[in-house]
Amino acid sequence: MKKSLTVGCVIMASGLSRRFGTNKLLADFCGQPMLCRAFDATATPGIAARIVVTRSEDVQALCRTQGVPVLLHSLPGRNDTVRLGLSALLEQQPELSGCIFLPGDQPLLRRETVEAMTERFCHEQPSPTEWQKETEREIFRLGAVADNDPTPLVGSPVLFGSSFFSELLTLPENKGGNVLLKKYPAQVRTICIADSAELLDADIPEVLQQLETIARQKG
Repeated sequence: MKKSLTVGCVIMASGLSRRFGTNKLLADFCGQPMLCRAFDATATPGIAARIVVTRSEDVQALCRTQGVPVLLHSLPGRNDTVRLGLSALLEQQPELSGCIFLPGDQPLLRRETVEAMTERFCHEQPSPTEWQKETEREIFRLGAVADNDPTPLVGSPVLFGSSFFSELLTLPENKGGNVLLKKYPAQVRTICIADSAELLDADIPEVLQQLETIARQKG
């Protein structure tokens, strides 16, 4: 009997927000800190375990208030954030089949989109006889097809099968998962969504305001 595939989630919240001026993850977005949108997007049964990785004590306090597991650290590199988050999840769930890395600054990302990624990973197997082995060798990333351009825009979040865990735990200094996207292009599958706005991040206050306007228009 095949075991069920399980997916963990690392919410990336270690950025310094230099362009934003203050900690953007705590900036107001539709009446709540923007990071709460990531909490909502990952509050799904498709995520077996999740953790926020941050350098901010204020973010840590917010996570605790919201009942979301959090890991506070002071290490400098993106590789540190990836390693610490994945290691913490594997301590809780050693048999994880995959892990999704989700930025905390994409406030229009929907829970339905995260669910679609996890469901695709867990249920759409290329070969029934090689179900688990093949699925865990895959990388799924989010994308959207732009008007008049057959090449999809691509972005985050990204879901890595467990066969990539050892490399994610030993990424080069200050490098993130993009290293593996470039190294294994044949293993990367793009899950396209209709609304490219879900891919947008809020690096400056003006963009955050624009995204909030879009969110309010969508209700």
